[in-house]
Amino acid sequence: MEVLEGLKTRVYRFGNKTADGNSKMRNLLGGKGANLAEMSAIGIPVPPGFTITTEVCTEYNALGKEAVIELIKDEVEKSIASIEEQMGTIFGDKENPLLISVRSGARVSMPGMMDTVLNLGLNDEAVLGLAKRTKNEKFAWDSYRRFIQMYGGVVLGMKPESKDDIDPFEEIMEHLKHKRSIELDTEFTIQDLQDLVYDFKDAIKKRTGQDFPTDPWDQLWGAIIAVFNSWNGDRAVYYRNMHGYPADWGTAVNVQAMVYGNMGDNSGTGVCFTRDAGTGENVFNGEYLINAQGEDVVAGVRTPQQITKLGSKRWAELAKIEENDRLNDFPSLEELMPSIFDELNRYQDILEKHYRDMQDMEFTIQNGKLWILQTRNGKRTGAAMVKIAMDLLREGMINEKEAILMMEPNKLDELLHPVFEPNALKRAKTIAQGLPASPGAATGKIVFFADDADKYRNTILVRMETSPEDLKGMNIAKGILTARGGMTSHAAVVARGMGKCCISGAGALKINYKNRTLTVDGNVYHDGDWISLNGSTGNVIEGKVETMEPKLGGDFAELMQLTNKYRKMKVRTNADTPRDAKTARSFGAEGIGLTRTEHMFFELDRIKAMREMILADTVKERKQALEELLPMQRADFEGIFEAMDGMSVTIRLLDPPLHEFVPHQLATQKELAEDMHISLQAVKNKVAELEEFNPMLGHRGCRLGNTYPEITAMQTRAIIEAALNLKERGIVCKPEIMIPLVGTVREFEVQDGIIRETAEIIFKERNERIDFLVGTMIEVPRAALMADIIAKKADFFSFGTNDLTQMTFGYSRDDASKFLPIYIEKGILKADPFEVIDEEGVGQLVKIGTERGRSTKPNLKVGLCGEHGGEPASVEFCYNTGIDYVSCSPYRIPIARLVAAQAAIKTTI
Repeated sequence: MEVLEGLKTRVYRFGNKTADGNSKMRNLLGGKGANLAEMSAIGIPVPPGFTITTEVCTEYNALGKEAVIELIKDEVEKSIASIEEQMGTIFGDKENPLLISVRSGARVSMPGMMDTVLNLGLNDEAVLGLAKRTKNEKFAWDSYRRFIQMYGGVVLGMKPESKDDIDPFEEIMEHLKHKRSIELDTEFTIQDLQDLVYDFKDAIKKRTGQDFPTDPWDQLWGAIIAVFNSWNGDRAVYYRNMHGYPADWGTAVNVQAMVYGNMGDNSGTGVCFTRDAGTGENVFNGEYLINAQGEDVVAGVRTPQQITKLGSKRWAELAKIEENDRLNDFPSLEELMPSIFDELNRYQDILEKHYRDMQDMEFTIQNGKLWILQTRNGKRTGAAMVKIAMDLLREGMINEKEAILMMEPNKLDELLHPVFEPNALKRAKTIAQGLPASPGAATGKIVFFADDADKYRNTILVRMETSPEDLKGMNIAKGILTARGGMTSHAAVVARGMGKCCISGAGALKINYKNRTLTVDGNVYHDGDWISLNGSTGNVIEGKVETMEPKLGGDFAELMQLTNKYRKMKVRTNADTPRDAKTARSFGAEGIGLTRTEHMFFELDRIKAMREMILADTVKERKQALEELLPMQRADFEGIFEAMDGMSVTIRLLDPPLHEFVPHQLATQKELAEDMHISLQAVKNKVAELEEFNPMLGHRGCRLGNTYPEITAMQTRAIIEAALNLKERGIVCKPEIMIPLVGTVREFEVQDGIIRETAEIIFKERNERIDFLVGTMIEVPRAALMADIIAKKADFFSFGTNDLTQMTFGYSRDDASKFLPIYIEKGILKADPFEVIDEEGVGQLVKIGTERGRSTKPNLKVGLCGEHGGEPASVEFCYNTGIDYVSCSPYRIPIARLVAAQAAIKTTI
């Protein structure tokens, strides 16, 4: 790596209403650093600090610790001096110490995935100075205890050694609480906190063999390097892979002066949202704690209080708390500190209007002074995402194009998930009530550890509270249930980001990790028992509850109409049944891009005739078996054509190798032999004859149709006769017959001849005609390269990117799971090429095929019908390549429509 020492700014300062950076520099400063700079510049009270850029993280990964410290040492020292000047404190001073926080900050929000260290700069001398200066000895020792605990875990590796172990520091604290018969951290005395500091240091020495560092500069460099390291930690890597964020982005490091919410009853900390992150409702909301630091709110250890009166009343109703108890024990910030609330309310309004999006803010109140620690575009559910964008559009804060671009395409999928069936819900037994942290309906078997989330097919992860280490299990589980925490706890925020159903703060739950039991009002539920979660109401329900398809309209329907206004590329569906076709049409499909005829042959009443056809020794016998299949297949096509009245329907002729249809178990082979009045050995011989070493490259697709032309003829007859039958009923059919796996133009010509000859015979028989197209699926690399020749004969192309990817890479789809995750982890591949189109390789073949095809047939219709047809990055690639339509599964259609609109808009801005 080239290092421009002395020429490159690596550290950017902010504070005192000035800043070196701004919100447009998020790629360099990370989202957090860019927003801190922006807030400071527009006059929001932000504690002063500085940001070490994401580029330094990349340099660290290339050059190592010592080299990078040398690169940034001078800038960091000058920036610390700037904070000292603004705060009137001195870093490392024992009388008047400057304490700082060290936080990560990627260019996108990754809540809890990387590391943070608070209260940095304390040691045995500085804690005494802090106590004297603040006249609050308990606060000083509590801050020191927190610092050692956090630094020990983040920098020195003091983590639980297994999933059954608790945090070593938590274990020490729990032991002291038990000894003192107390429950909360706030009940520790000064002596307790001093004892904890001693015990924590002792535990670190025993586990690591090192003394806890006392030099603040050693502490600072250790924390900075730990944050850089956390970019490649297990949590961050999993989160990046889950969302498709590149590994080479790196994280910034934000160093900021500490302000304290744990200095007494006139101090506090909280998290708030300018709109409801679950529903999208335009209501300011959030949670706070008095005499606490920020980690206390998201960790869920203490029950948080609500920001607003309205929120407090709603929360009290859910938690079944009386009004007097709410006012006495859990007052809202609006009621407890009205002037602070008014100031916070003013800032949230300023920030939402400035960023023109819903904001997620963190704040601290120190001795009656309000500080804003962070703002970012808030994580939200799919439903909230749509409502917020459409509301902002109606409010005139954004325009139509901005509303479309504000959407995260994959989050639309959340709106299409099933909801509980109303009658089943009426019969259901509610066993506990929590907070509706993330909407949705989830039903599954209880598991108590994130590592067990894949233990059953459907699971509900049940925890006291979640932590970033639980991320993988949270992603796998159908829903998340916690006994502690509020609407801004880790579980709530991460679940909303995932679009996962979550209930938090269900205080009636008694969880025993050792016995793997959940007890509610004396009823015991074990690992593997079914429960259901209503994330919209907070109800925890006993057993399994039936679900149903959601009803869509309102803002969602308006958004889809907007996509139609701006997109140019069509969206079709992959559908093999009339039911799938109807579902797809309800989601806005503009035709069918792929009907797989082989799926129709696997039903019980058809597989027998199919097997008879395969086992036939003569053409005559084969035709007799196909005659049995003809009316069945014709009826299938009639149903699909009827569902898609007036729209194009692309039907792929038989594609898979015949061995997939024959029985491989002895009992089924015997049954087939008896039905066909042939010997068992004859069946065995035919099965063995059909066996291939590499069937995906063997006797399948057009090779099958050219070997057994009677199969192509039967399927053509079924298609054409179905279309003619519906024409008689006034239903408009637009059949497109697609020949699979073509590699040479002659393969296409032979199949095309059979299709057109059969169609002409039918037209003469019926004295009626319909228009139809004959095209091919481009899924063999040679076909893409020969596209100009094939296009002279074909009416249309459709790229089958599943097989095209398989053949281009030489990866077996069925076996690639053994190595693809490792390839992605090691950076050999950026993404799974079967999920996201490989633009550098497979994508080039798609471009070549499209360009060459249109060089000889300028109006050639080109589509893409592989799994990539519903994946956002792949859909955008298709638009930019000039493809006419993509085709995807019914439930991905809204996503494809949105991305097609976004891609078109991006070309105009």
